[in-house]
Amino acid sequence: MLDKLQIVKQRFDEVNDLIIQPDIISDQKRYVQLNKEYKDLKILVEKRDVYKELLDNIAEAEEIIADGSDAEMTEMAKMQLEEAKDELPKLEDEIKLLLIPKDPEDSKNIVMEVRAGTGGDEASIFAGDLHRMYTKYCEGRGWNVSIVDYSEGTSGGFKEIIFEVSGDDVYGTMKFEAGVHRVQRVPQTETQGRVHTSAATVMVLPEAEEFDVELDMKDVRIERTTSTGPGGQSVNTTYSAIRLHHAPSGLVVSCQDQKSSHKNLEKALKVLRSRLYDKELEKKLAADSVRRKSMVSSGDRSAKIRTYNYSQGRVTDHRIGLTLYDLSNIMNGDIQKILDELMLVENTEKLKEASEIM
Repeated sequence: MLDKLQIVKQRFDEVNDLIIQPDIISDQKRYVQLNKEYKDLKILVEKRDVYKELLDNIAEAEEIIADGSDAEMTEMAKMQLEEAKDELPKLEDEIKLLLIPKDPEDSKNIVMEVRAGTGGDEASIFAGDLHRMYTKYCEGRGWNVSIVDYSEGTSGGFKEIIFEVSGDDVYGTMKFEAGVHRVQRVPQTETQGRVHTSAATVMVLPEAEEFDVELDMKDVRIERTTSTGPGGQSVNTTYSAIRLHHAPSGLVVSCQDQKSSHKNLEKALKVLRSRLYDKELEKKLAADSVRRKSMVSSGDRSAKIRTYNYSQGRVTDHRIGLTLYDLSNIMNGDIQKILDELMLVENTEKLKEASEIM
């Protein structure tokens, strides 16, 4: 393992020199890529230093024990050796995980889409509940949430809502939320008190940078309209809302959140690029057998991933069989426990795959 870590250290030193070169700084795409690589390698180099220190401690303790001339020092060395040997396997697992090439998408910002599914008005209300849950969670992480477009439900909530989330490693955290979410509860509109089952679909798209997708504006028809729904006078009367029609893919993207037509166009283009980028990722996922076997991030958006049962106060994630009786807090954005468990399963799978390769 030390040989592999030495190669990492050499690359880290190389990248450290590169990112201060004027020709690299002037090339935005290259500079962004190298900065990200620098951050990832820095974590590994720091772990390498801890690992080396631990191995040195083990060697030093074994030497003192083998000498045995000082009883007190020998006793202390035995304790040091035991502690170091306890720490070593855990650290080695952490390093193995870090040595696995990271999904390049994990560090990206996201475009998130929540759409009401089966269940009529109740599905729209549930889609609104999910949007609120994600907004609270993301804001609690210090991430920025910005609405792109929405269509309100007739009794509250949303038929669909699209929003951006920006911050550190957003896609790597939120990708687990993609799929069908199901709710079981007595709807506000139900007079008989019967439990209904409704659903909403969540999509999580890694946000494409301009250099990720070549978008020919000749293929894009821009339609400007007035915004709909609540808003100030200027929002609803000026032609600030944008609808993009992408001829080659047939994709249509709308944005009406901002008062400025220019800002709406900028947001809509981000979403269009992300959807086009996501189509390419889907093809990659389908071709990648290792990722396809993954229990928790298969990319299958038709799969039912989670149930929120209000009468029992429970949330069940069906991919890993996790049930938590903490519905109220979860709906208020406390989803970290679920995400931690999903990440743990994925990391365990990655370690298993890595050990098979090694």
